[in-house]
Amino acid sequence: MAVRRSESTTNRVIVGDCIEALKSLPNHSVDLVFADPPYNLQLSSDLLRPNNTRVDGVDDDWDKFASFAEYDAFSRAWLKEARRVLKPDGAIWVIGSYHNIFRLGVALQDLGFWIQNDVIWRKVNPMPNFRGKRFTNAHETLIWAGREQRSRVTFNYESLKALNDDVQMRSDWLFPICSGPERLKDEGGRKAHPTQKPEALLHRIMIASTKPGDVVLDPFFGTGTTGAVAKRLGRRFIGIERDTDYAKAAEERIAKVTPLAPAALETQRSKRAEPRVPFGTILELRLLEPGTTLLDPRKRFRAEVKADGTLKHNGEQGSIHRMGAIVQGKSACNGWTFWHFEADGKLKPIDLLREQAKVQLGLTNSVASANRQ
Repeated sequence: MAVRRSESTTNRVIVGDCIEALKSLPNHSVDLVFADPPYNLQLSSDLLRPNNTRVDGVDDDWDKFASFAEYDAFSRAWLKEARRVLKPDGAIWVIGSYHNIFRLGVALQDLGFWIQNDVIWRKVNPMPNFRGKRFTNAHETLIWAGREQRSRVTFNYESLKALNDDVQMRSDWLFPICSGPERLKDEGGRKAHPTQKPEALLHRIMIASTKPGDVVLDPFFGTGTTGAVAKRLGRRFIGIERDTDYAKAAEERIAKVTPLAPAALETQRSKRAEPRVPFGTILELRLLEPGTTLLDPRKRFRAEVKADGTLKHNGEQGSIHRMGAIVQGKSACNGWTFWHFEADGKLKPIDLLREQAKVQLGLTNSVASANRQ
């Protein structure tokens, strides 16, 4: 099938063969790939309910492969191209079921991707197991992987923690399957696409691993869930879809999406991404004087600040982090939060002084400016 391209480089649907369309994209041009490839369900006959009505499952030609070897060859071909178009710090999310996810995991690792996590999407309302011969299949598995081991993939940890009521986001996610008004229907009232994913799932993925303005590629675009969520969240998208009816439905769906205001897209900045201020700078700016005694929150340990930015305790001397670890008998310590100074009769973490230093150095304004761009 010939690939139909638009003149714009992003926010478009490419109609054509997945692998051929991927080959048309330039190297290192994409920040994130979300892929919902054929699951190769290997259905040999219709699936019936106990009342003999037919289950509207996946029996399309695009999900049929002659053998595992054929499916593996297809998977490695599109994954190879996906890796080529990813930026050095880019990442991929691949979703599948027990039919295919393990084969995709092997292919990802063989091709050089570096797995960050696997995530379980547990369905609130899964389809029952009508034959009673297996467990109800109530989840799908996602693999999140960087382009390579050295990739510094985007992970908005603080934003996800805030999204989860200030509790670390776990790798088991609870969402309903796509239903109700969100489920696209054709003119006959049937599902426009048998495996349409819920927008909530893509929302979490994009909040987790992209920034506003990033390019998200979906090589199995279907009816455009990835594009709809990307547009709403201020990300750019490229969709590839070989079925013209699916592509048309996706374009019509995305055209109706209203993007959020830029101010609504601001995410909580990671502390690791903030400008680095050494403890020595605190002394140079005279926010703390050499000779000051620092204590831990429970006043068990005391250390004296030296002019070179080290701390001294019981004859040993080192950085705020090293001395924090030594006094606790640990291998590592965040000295900024462990060590405290006394002010107005109260103990306060020296991390407060680091924030004051950022203000004096003009770093807070640059951070805010970077978040607006």
